[in-house]
Amino acid sequence: MTAVTGKRESGSAADASATQPKRRPRGPNPFIGMRPRDIMATAQQIGVQAVRHPVQLLEQEAALARELVSVLAGKSTTAPQKGDRRFADPAWQDNPLYRMSMQGYLAWCNALSGFVERSALDDQSKERAQFVLSLMTDALSPTNTLLGNPAALKKIVESGGASLISGLRNIVTDALTNQGMPSQVDKSAFEVGRNLGTSPGAVVFRNEVLELIQYTPATPNVYARPQLIVPPQINKFYIFDLSEGKSIVDYMLRNQFQVFVVSWRNPTIEHRDWDMDTYVSALIEAIAAIRDITGSDDVNLHGACSGAMTMAALLGHLEARKEKLVNASTLMVAVLDSTADSQLGLFATPESVSAAKQASILRGVLEGEDMGRVFAWMRPNDLVWNYWVNNYLLGNAPPVFDILYWNNDTTRLPAKFHGQLLDIFAGNLFARPRALTVLGTPIDLSEVSCDKYVVAGITDHITPWKGVYNTARTFGGNTRFVLSSSGHIQSLINPPGNPKARFFLNPELPENPDDWLLGASPEADSWWDNWCRWLAERSGDLRPAPASPGNERHPPLAAAPGTYFAE
Repeated sequence: MTAVTGKRESGSAADASATQPKRRPRGPNPFIGMRPRDIMATAQQIGVQAVRHPVQLLEQEAALARELVSVLAGKSTTAPQKGDRRFADPAWQDNPLYRMSMQGYLAWCNALSGFVERSALDDQSKERAQFVLSLMTDALSPTNTLLGNPAALKKIVESGGASLISGLRNIVTDALTNQGMPSQVDKSAFEVGRNLGTSPGAVVFRNEVLELIQYTPATPNVYARPQLIVPPQINKFYIFDLSEGKSIVDYMLRNQFQVFVVSWRNPTIEHRDWDMDTYVSALIEAIAAIRDITGSDDVNLHGACSGAMTMAALLGHLEARKEKLVNASTLMVAVLDSTADSQLGLFATPESVSAAKQASILRGVLEGEDMGRVFAWMRPNDLVWNYWVNNYLLGNAPPVFDILYWNNDTTRLPAKFHGQLLDIFAGNLFARPRALTVLGTPIDLSEVSCDKYVVAGITDHITPWKGVYNTARTFGGNTRFVLSSSGHIQSLINPPGNPKARFFLNPELPENPDDWLLGASPEADSWWDNWCRWLAERSGDLRPAPASPGNERHPPLAAAPGTYFAE
């Protein structure tokens, strides 16, 4: 889970289908990384096409020349795509020199993209080539230079040169403290437990892998069946208890639910052999503690991204053993079936997958910073060059944004678990009955019959919504699929009250996700309220809230947010 970018909300199912953003090349998989040799090999493929098909190259050059003549004559209609914020300053339209610069740059980008699209490369190679070209063209945008950015020049004049000095200071700071990447957030503005992750509660269980936090009820009565939230291992738990007005935990507490959350330990080299079995076993221990504390026979389970993958492994294992510890479950922005928009990414080859495994085995872990950089370069205009302009050219401080702070508070993955995830993606193991073994039991998700609520985001580029839709169809039983009109993180952190928010519902689950969308009805506001009603129906009767966290066998060990999050 990462990447924070905004998209226009859609007003109807038909509008949502028609206005889905132009498909951008998928890019690399953060679990595999982005090797320079793969980028160079793709660039070489483009060069070979130019040599082998000179007529096609000349035709594209001639078209570019004609467009540039039109630009110089002031007759060009070339314009940036809707939503391209790089050229938002009025000078790009009002100043003839800037307008010609913009249109010339866009014409050049279109010519390169057009050459690749008309080339003899296969579809996969074309997509790789388009991604590599986008890295180059995005980097060479005139907005990334001081003289080519009118807003930056105006800021220098207005500040008397102070913005230039601030920008240089920011460059030096990032070179020393952020591995040369422009900072996405002012980290000094946040502290977990002070203005993030502030819901009151206590750690009531701890093992080597996780801490279990029980939150203090916010109402006199609560539903009898407890709720357990399973966060992704690649990020920290407090995304579910972010800040005031953005906390799923607080929302659930105010709606009379008993809430428990897993806080995963941030693994180090000594934990290199942790695998899926390790995480599933830890969850089983946590559920046992919750049952003992609450007196409930089972729990409702909720997870996102890789946390939902672990949760699915647990559900399959419990079903194989005919153990009913989970009554209902929610899976948010999680792809289990990788046949749609393969999660392995563009540059996945047996060689690159093997190299990624060997690299983490040698180090014992996959570093969170490494995954974060790959996430950033998947959408460089939003997650790299946007901050390059803000921090260096405009001389502004990095933004103060809670989600970005969480996004940059990275965690590691144990080497063995990292290798397992790659095998799961490559072999599509969750979607194949009994292809994946968990704690000695081959699992079949089609046999998992508990009620499920599955959430996707229509503009999500991390877990594409059609892949999440396949997740919904992978399970047996009754499943409600909900499509939010937002992206990856916005679909999750989606509190009620946003007038632009929409989500789409269709009780049927046809084989084709496009057919589902065409038959879906739009609903105003956030999906949280719909989920809350669905969850209340599956959470038992109301009873007096517990007076204190834990019990005699599980006394409070530390105040929320606990200790593991800080490792």
